[in-house]
Amino acid sequence: MFLIKEITARRSLIVSEVLGLIDTDIHNEVRNQEQILPYLAEVWHRQWLQAGTSIGMPFYSPVGVLRRDAVPEDGGTPGSDPSMIIKEHMDLYGFDYGILNWGRAIEMSIHPDPDYANVVVSAHNDLLADVWLKTDPRFRGSIVINHSDPEATAKEINRMAGHPGFVQVIMCSAARLPFGQRYYHPIYEAAERNGLPVAIHPGTEGRGISGAPTPSGYPTRYMEWHNILPTNYMTHVNSLVCEGVFEKFPKLKFVGIEGGISWLPHLMWRMDKNYKAMRASAPWLKRLPSEYIKEHFYFTTQPIEEPGNKQYLEQIIEMSGMEDNIMYSSDYPHWDFDNPKVVMASFSKRIRSKIMAENAMNLYKLKKEPLEAFE
Repeated sequence: MFLIKEITARRSLIVSEVLGLIDTDIHNEVRNQEQILPYLAEVWHRQWLQAGTSIGMPFYSPVGVLRRDAVPEDGGTPGSDPSMIIKEHMDLYGFDYGILNWGRAIEMSIHPDPDYANVVVSAHNDLLADVWLKTDPRFRGSIVINHSDPEATAKEINRMAGHPGFVQVIMCSAARLPFGQRYYHPIYEAAERNGLPVAIHPGTEGRGISGAPTPSGYPTRYMEWHNILPTNYMTHVNSLVCEGVFEKFPKLKFVGIEGGISWLPHLMWRMDKNYKAMRASAPWLKRLPSEYIKEHFYFTTQPIEEPGNKQYLEQIIEMSGMEDNIMYSSDYPHWDFDNPKVVMASFSKRIRSKIMAENAMNLYKLKKEPLEAFE
């Protein structure tokens, strides 16, 4: 059983200048294909064993995607062993909480078969509740969904929201339609009614049924693709605000994971400027677009931008007025994992505790100390 005294001692050596430490993006995976079978109806077993998520990555990464030192001792996918994540990540850095976000399962939103996608995400949610959330009281989970079937997704959110270990809904950021369009409203209604933020996560742009990852088509290489991912986040933020989603769902919160933060002032300024001249095209909006962003959006640090002068990054956060909306994330066990000590050094003491813990505590309604693991 996890001991609060032990974790407090570790934190005093590593993160003594913050009031807590929360990782909002830990990627867990299934150990092997067979692990999912008890949670799938038998009619789907052959397809799952032979095809899995079936959405391949078209770009070659010379550094890989997953850290080699995160492979379990007895083999398996990095991030698939709860005890290893606890020892090599949660305990090592002294995290109070870690939000678990399935890695490959978010691909199901862009799978061509919505029925298969629905049962696969449901199976992952059941496995998370049945195994992972019972392992350590610091773990919290995200309900993975198939955003290509909003009605089924609303039912899945309702089904899993009663479990106290789930603190948000998560879906991939690749899509056939921008997220502000009314097609997605059943998802937002269910999330708002259950008091759950909706998170989006990149990595599937240009795959499955989502279409090209940029308005001009496909990049040539992985680095080009990785560099440009924030443009998709800008698309969704712009759409959600301009389409009036937050007027219809005033309590809804959105979380942009792994999309960066330095583009925020540019988008906010541009949206505000255009709104002043063209507000007749969006008569449902009652405030400046930037005000909706400040109230309804959160963003995570990883992959944190690294300007030559580290003060520039904090200045950008100040420009956007988002210091209460930025949360630390490690992206463990991916190749561009961000060490919390390195991230903390990027910010002054003035906002360090907010980013490393307080903002996440407020959004996810977390207690100061974890209780017992969920049974």
